[in-house]
Amino acid sequence: MAAFVFFRYAQSPELPKWAVSSADLATLAIYMGIVFGSLHWMSNLVTDFSAIHRLPYFFSVLFKGLFLLLGATTLAYITQYLNLWAIENHMATLRQMLTVHILYSPSFQALIVYLVVVRLGLAFIEQMGLLVGPRVLLNIGLGKYHKPRYEQRLFLYLDMVASTTHAESLGDYRFSRLIQDSFSLLSDTVANNEAEIYRYMGDAVLIHWPMEQGIKKDRCLNIYFEFSQELAWQRQFFEERYGFVPKFKAAAHCGQVVAAVVGVQKQEISFFSDVINTLARLQDQCNPLGQRMLISGALASRLDRSDSDYELTDLGPVKLKGKQHSIEVFGVSQKKPQQD
Repeated sequence: MAAFVFFRYAQSPELPKWAVSSADLATLAIYMGIVFGSLHWMSNLVTDFSAIHRLPYFFSVLFKGLFLLLGATTLAYITQYLNLWAIENHMATLRQMLTVHILYSPSFQALIVYLVVVRLGLAFIEQMGLLVGPRVLLNIGLGKYHKPRYEQRLFLYLDMVASTTHAESLGDYRFSRLIQDSFSLLSDTVANNEAEIYRYMGDAVLIHWPMEQGIKKDRCLNIYFEFSQELAWQRQFFEERYGFVPKFKAAAHCGQVVAAVVGVQKQEISFFSDVINTLARLQDQCNPLGQRMLISGALASRLDRSDSDYELTDLGPVKLKGKQHSIEVFGVSQKKPQQD
């Protein structure tokens, strides 16, 4: 809004009729910014909590633009026909600005066009952020990974238990809906733990953090158990629709990776390291070791266990498939609340 006011009036030799000083321009920017910022937020809220988010991205972007346009027009009519409340002398210019033919003024009409165009642009960027991840989109735009660079990363691998059996019993279509419904519950948990989705792989998902962010407050452990709790809370929904509640197993590992942008027509940030291969092999050991979640010794040594909600069980060195050397493996479980 400040940018619009600046470009709209910066070259004007005189202030608009309703403005006594340049402070009134700032008042316009703040007031309209609050109004249209609220409309922006409401359009996202309506989209997220309705069936619109399941429609093609074009319709979601179009809806957000139309929502802003209708909201702005409605507010303009309300502003014209309601004389607001009694305004003191120092707010007289604001009253005049809001009540004197604002709907038909060229400035207001230009403002609406500008805001709708900006809103459509932001909606498009938001949708691209959902497709590739907001941080990935930002890093690609900034060119951060156009040259390969070393980083310390923490990865979490989630995989559905008995997925082959479920796919055979449900069929491809219903199984794909099961995957959609399951991973839709994961989004808030990922956001709350400041993680990023690296890749969906059928019935599995790979999540990652920068090392220090992932070990902070046990975020790498929280996601799995919070996700499992979300699935349990939706038990009735899953049992009615699919006849069972899906279960997942998990593994976490950390280490040095090389991050780089790959692709031309479709770009993404990829990680190259034996860490990810080791993680997949570690996850395969969940069933043989009878564990819901496993972590490597490298990760266990980095976690702060002094005030943790989780209990680590040392399972000793384990030989992973395709690996020459064994690695230390730990099982993870939630601590039981102490009885008084």
